[in-house]
Amino acid sequence: MSTTAHQSHSVHANGIEIHYLDQGEGAPLVLLHGGVVSTNPIWSRVPIAYASHMEALAEHFRVIAPDTRGCGLTAHAGGPVNFDLLADDVASLIGALGLERPLIAGFSEGGITAAVLGIRHPTAVRAIVNHAGFDAFDPDAPTIPMMRQILGGSPDATEPDPDAAARGFEASDQMRAMFELMKRDQDDGQGEGHWREYLRLSWDRTTQPLGYTYTDLAKITVPTLILTGDRDNFCTVEQAVAAYRQLTDGELAILPGHGHYIPPAAIQTTVEFCARRLATRS
Repeated sequence: MSTTAHQSHSVHANGIEIHYLDQGEGAPLVLLHGGVVSTNPIWSRVPIAYASHMEALAEHFRVIAPDTRGCGLTAHAGGPVNFDLLADDVASLIGALGLERPLIAGFSEGGITAAVLGIRHPTAVRAIVNHAGFDAFDPDAPTIPMMRQILGGSPDATEPDPDAAARGFEASDQMRAMFELMKRDQDDGQGEGHWREYLRLSWDRTTQPLGYTYTDLAKITVPTLILTGDRDNFCTVEQAVAAYRQLTDGELAILPGHGHYIPPAAIQTTVEFCARRLATRS
């Protein structure tokens, strides 16, 4: 299979121009990035981004990696951005590209979107990999106050505060470096200061209840892998098991010694799951 460098494209879908990367050949795999990052190659070697893993995945699949609405090079037409809208964006992208039931994999925020897609559009994809994107289905998850702290400066915050978020990111060397990449990425993509709007848009969907619970995962009719690390502070092993037990055709993979990031072991697990599901497709 070809693993030549990715090609950058855009397509009109769900009322906006969605930017996406396209690399490799074979069965299509739609790859959904997590929060803060995008498909921009500047995120290579940042462990919460898929950017470093495009080549490895493209050895097995045709990888189609879109930028989320309002992020990177995909603009937003206005109004709140919730996960229903993001899932509908992906369903529309699949249709616009003429993809026939592709595989889909997402990390963190991308995993949430992939699962909501499976609920709202049960025939759109062939199989789902939800890597650390299932905590949102737990109405008592600590993620909501954590995100209010990150984006609003307090676990009790009622609105986004980009300046408070900046101070929080700058509190450590590691987070400061990621924050600077995020600002560069968002501002280069959509104009000076867009990073503030990106954080505001993120607030709408990450600091409120999802609107779905674990029981809604039973509505997903396609094979679904729940994947996490045993040291993930956002998506715990206990939450992974709760999510997995609701699935009608599910698998569960726990990576020992890993936290909330994308290690090579997660990519290998994703490849193996997708290959199994392709081999047994009807």
